[in-house]
Formats: sequence, structure tokens, C-alpha cells
Amino acid sequence: MIPPSFEYHAPKSVGEAVALLGQYGPDAKLLAGGHSLLPMMKLRFAQPEHLIDINRIPELRGICEEGNTVVIGAMTVENDLINSPILQAKVPLLSEAAKLIADPQVRNRGTIGGDIAHGDPGNDHPALSLVCDAEFVLEGPKGRRNVAANGFFLGTYMTLLEESEVMVAIRVPAFAKGTGSAYEKLKRKTGDWATAGCAVVMRKTGDQVSHVRIGLTNVAPTALRAEAAEAALLGKPFNAANVKAAAEAAIAICDPAEDLRGDVEYKTAMAAEMVKRALNKAWSRCA
Repeated sequence: MIPPSFEYHAPKSVGEAVALLGQYGPDAKLLAGGHSLLPMMKLRFAQPEHLIDINRIPELRGICEEGNTVVIGAMTVENDLINSPILQAKVPLLSEAAKLIADPQVRNRGTIGGDIAHGDPGNDHPALSLVCDAEFVLEGPKGRRNVAANGFFLGTYMTLLEESEVMVAIRVPAFAKGTGSAYEKLKRKTGDWATAGCAVVMRKTGDQVSHVRIGLTNVAPTALRAEAAEAALLGKPFNAANVKAAAEAAIAICDPAEDLRGDVEYKTAMAAEMVKRALNKAWSRCA
């Protein structure tokens, strides 16, 4: 299908994009990679009168370090995450997980900021940002503000990003020495969204878990941080019984929607399996 007509804008700075959002209000939408917005426009689920293309804003791209924090421009594409020496050294989970997102064509256009800002429970970066303790830099008419990933996702297509704001960057603390991480994702075929997914960041002291974050993908109206599952492991020996307890705590908060990928019972069971796999892999990677 062909989308309805709209007026096209191509700002050259974040300030210009914010001004356009302020000028046109709810009649305007930002265009990043376009993999979510354009299909919705073709199906007439979204009918913005003004499309603001932020692809020509240089400051929104790139990966750099600020002290012990990795800063990722919101318009940085997935393939750049995969190939970044900084991420590979400092936050390897993001490089590794990006390889599981969609397919090569999509990874050349799809952006990390678009993936996060869209608020789709099937997207991968929300759960990844939760376990990485990320912060999002948002710019609006009143200036910039930093918002923690934990609490940013409110529901399906609902986040703390206001209509008048642009996501500028994602700030991620570099992993501490000895950190293990993993992202396990069950999907039907290459390019599909997850039937269920789990991201884990973990550290150990001896045989005990000294730090753990567990995030879930596509098993609820939004990405979930499984804090009760974390509590089932923190300060305890890493063994099969505690991993099972963590998986049971994780699925207790799952509320998946039935679709072609499976019914509620199947998706919940697969969430438990992804939790177990991700925990075991992350633990094996702890130095």
C-alpha cells in the first residue's frame, strides 16, 4: 500500500528537529530507520501530516567514550554496533546481541534509538538497555534530560519520551572487569521478532552471584526487568536449583500476547528456557 500524503522535513540539527516537533505537534512524526513507522503508514495505522527525517543530523551518529561511560548516538545503526571496537571491548553484549536483530539489510538501516523509542515489546534493545543500566539522553524545548532505562518503558508503544522530544544518545556504563553477559532469543526464522528473549548481565565472587540484571523481551506489553528473578540469585551460589528459582520468578511476571508465534502457555515456557540459557551462558563468561 501507499502511505497517505505528508510534508517532508530534513533538519540538520537536533535543535531544528525539536523546533519542528514543537511547530507541528501531534501531526508530526520522526523518521529514523523507518522500519516501524513506514509500514504503519502504509497500513494507515499512522497518518502523520509531517515527517521529520533526522538522518541528516551528524551528532546523532557514532560511538565514543566519556570516562567510564560509552555514549552511542541514537541514529547509530545496528551494523555499527556489531563492528564497534569500543563496544566489543567495553559492552560486548550490545555488539553480540545486534547480530540477532532482524537481517543484514535491516541492520544497515535500523537504529538503536529508533528501536528503543518506538516502545515495541518485540524490539530487542529495550531489554538490553535495562540489563546494561543504560540512560537515555532526550532533548526537547526545555533542553536535555537523562532518563534511566529502568522505568522508561510504560507499555506497548508507550515510553517517557515526550512528543516534543528527540532521543539524542544512549549512555551505557562500561562493564566492570569479570562481567559475563548473554542474550538468548527464540525466533522462528531470520529477521523475525523474538517468541521470547532474555538478556543477562552478571558478575561473581567465588561461587556466588555478586551482581545480576535480567531483562525479558516480547513476553509482556513492554520489556521487563525481572527483579524478583535477580533476587533469587543475588548473593547465592550459582547452581541448578537457584537458576530454576530465578526462571520461575521471571515467568511469574510474564503476560505474553497469543499470536502466530505461539499461545500464552508456550511463550511463557519459552521465556523460562531463555532465562536458563542466558543465565548459564553469562555465568560461564564471568572471569
